[in-house]
Amino acid sequence: MRILHTADWHLGKLLKGVDRTPEIAAALDDLGQMVAKERIELVLVCGDLFDKAQVSTEAQAAAFGFFKRLSELKVPSLVIAGNHDSREGLEALSPLLSLASATVRGQVRLAGKGGEVEVAGVKAAMLPFLSERRLVSAQGLLEGDSTRWKGSYDEGIRRVISNLTESFEPRQINLILGHLTVDGSKLGGGEFTFYTTNSYAVSPSTFPVTSSYVALGHIHRQQQVSAAPAAWYSGSLVQLDFGEGEEAPRGVIIAEVSAGVAPVVTPVDVRWGKPLKTFRIKLDELDRKLESVREFSGYAKLVLEGRGNPALRERIFRQLPQVLDVEFRTQEQETLSGEVFDPEELDWSETYSQYHQETTGAAPQEGLMKAFRQAYEETLVEPV
Repeated sequence: MRILHTADWHLGKLLKGVDRTPEIAAALDDLGQMVAKERIELVLVCGDLFDKAQVSTEAQAAAFGFFKRLSELKVPSLVIAGNHDSREGLEALSPLLSLASATVRGQVRLAGKGGEVEVAGVKAAMLPFLSERRLVSAQGLLEGDSTRWKGSYDEGIRRVISNLTESFEPRQINLILGHLTVDGSKLGGGEFTFYTTNSYAVSPSTFPVTSSYVALGHIHRQQQVSAAPAAWYSGSLVQLDFGEGEEAPRGVIIAEVSAGVAPVVTPVDVRWGKPLKTFRIKLDELDRKLESVREFSGYAKLVLEGRGNPALRERIFRQLPQVLDVEFRTQEQETLSGEVFDPEELDWSETYSQYHQETTGAAPQEGLMKAFRQAYEETLVEPV
């Protein structure tokens, strides 16, 4: 069976006020053509279709248009929610998308309750994103009493996957769809740091060897994270943010999957969407080097070494519309902070732990850290 694995569309994404939806919609149009050209028989969409719970009608139309195209090609699809998606929203859309032969899971379901499905002759375990708080609820379904669960996130995910894959047999094609962080994976830029830390990382050994292929979403860099079974992140469709991952591979995965043998995996690294690039320039060399920024065809971020002012920032924005962000850095800032960071990229769990260590002289106990993470998820992270 020929499978196309995609994830992390992030329709509705705003980057410094610029809507990336038209670029992502164009990528989905190309993806539909690829499905036809490559004779794809099943499409796996592994979470974060949307960038937030509430998105524009244009973003929704782009997603619906892709599934309509799959329906016209008579290609079924499996879809799970990511941490950016509205779980309830995808569940509500499930009956509609089923008309396009899409099987959708917004909420986690266990074996026998819809967590494992059979589509196009294959068996698939579907694992939408699980926060720590919701993992406790899932353990309650497994054990009958969630208050007793005191294990780690890795252990909890392992138990859920074991439940979802208990009926996997070597003579059939077995797939896992998951939206999670695998230990050792490399970020691609634009991920929400809180959900990619060690407390949310699971071991590659979590996936049973009876799996024919493990399709993952959540990390935006295309990469293999396990050989046996073969487990891959497809990467995001477009480059979503400035940062170290500016040259990271991304795109989709095409896998030829058969029962009982290793799949033939073809990573497709496509440069969909406008490129993003960070230019680091000394302030006294700005005028001389602005031409290289002007000639750049994508969106740019300027990091200017020196003490700037609002008037200069406004002049740059006025002269160079492709510049979305201007940041000034002085030697004093570098010396005091060690590095300059974007607050949106902070690992708040680690930051709180460091704060507790500095103010009390002792590392916080695990119970306190779990309480902090739960409070953070409930107030800032999880979509309603």
